[in-house]
Amino acid sequence: MKVILVPVTPFQQNCSIVICEATQRAAVVDPGGDIERIIAEVERQGVSVEKILLTHGHLDHCGGAKALANHYGIPIEGPHREDAFWIDQLPAQTERFGFANAEAFTPERWLDEGDTVQFGDETMEVRFCPGHTPGHVIFFSRKHEVAFVGDVLFAGSIGRTDFPRGNHADLVRSIREKLWPLGDDVTFVPGHGPASTFGEERRTNPYVGDGVTA
Repeated sequence: MKVILVPVTPFQQNCSIVICEATQRAAVVDPGGDIERIIAEVERQGVSVEKILLTHGHLDHCGGAKALANHYGIPIEGPHREDAFWIDQLPAQTERFGFANAEAFTPERWLDEGDTVQFGDETMEVRFCPGHTPGHVIFFSRKHEVAFVGDVLFAGSIGRTDFPRGNHADLVRSIREKLWPLGDDVTFVPGHGPASTFGEERRTNPYVGDGVTA
């Protein structure tokens, strides 16, 4: 599996093009905007995009989802339905923050704990990780030990919880009960900033590292 990061929007959100190398079929995780850049990278890689996967409903993660889905004629999967209220607000949110106009939408498939998503010959597991938003999910490739965690966890930090229906205790619980058990060797791609491993964050993260009181 090959992962190409395309930073998008003024928030420099890590949109990921995740490629099944056996079939050259791909999924796009969190296309928040700048879809012309995403399309150009897809063309450069010479792959066929099968679907869009969303971790949560914030505009910098899903603002370009509907336009990209329309461009390729593909489905949107995720996030959890608890984030529907965020997606419904996309037109107002993009206007407020000066982003390109974004269309509200209903995903073809809402996701929940224990679901799986497929593209090409690859399968990723879904974990429900509320806290940053109430409907946040993450995607985990057990085969390749890679996770796409949106804004749950960052290198040296954790997601904000001061947005509507954010919850700090839920976020910490999600990290410790849903992410850490996946294994210290797992590399994760956060929604912003550099990648890290769960083991590194358990050792050094000042918010959720081992020994830090919740």
